[in-house]
Amino acid sequence: MSERSPLAESRGSALAQAPGPAPVPVRYSLDPHAFAPPAYQTEHAAGLDVYAAVTDPLPIPPGTVVAVPTGVRLEIPPGYEAQVRPRSGLALRHAIGIPNGPGTIDADYRGELHVLLINFGTEPYVVHRGDRDARRQLQRSRCVQRHAESLHPVRVRGDRVQDVVHHE
Repeated sequence: MSERSPLAESRGSALAQAPGPAPVPVRYSLDPHAFAPPAYQTEHAAGLDVYAAVTDPLPIPPGTVVAVPTGVRLEIPPGYEAQVRPRSGLALRHAIGIPNGPGTIDADYRGELHVLLINFGTEPYVVHRGDRDARRQLQRSRCVQRHAESLHPVRVRGDRVQDVVHHE
């Protein structure tokens, strides 16, 4: 198994030459049961496809959520989060989605990435080894500075909420 596909190699070169922000390095490791590292499928893909690392077919009955192993561990840089997003083709053809989509992987998480999948359909769906079940994107994240204090009052009129503006 190659660490990077030729497409990923060419995409890395194209990104290095492209205008705009530089690519963000994300270290990863593969567990022994991993199928392959996440990979871009096309030159302009917004996210990396994530592969199922199941050893046996994994059925998802209608209305059920399962955690699909990937065998991938990430080291996301501080100030970023990885988002796990559903694949539109799975949703269209099989009614398979991500129940908490997008899922968030925090920068300090080092465990194996699992993809939560839900079967919204009426027929069972089976996940096979190497299936592309989700896409992973990297996003900036900012910490919130909290302030415990009283808030401006809110006036409720009918079925809508209206902020009250206070002038000093």
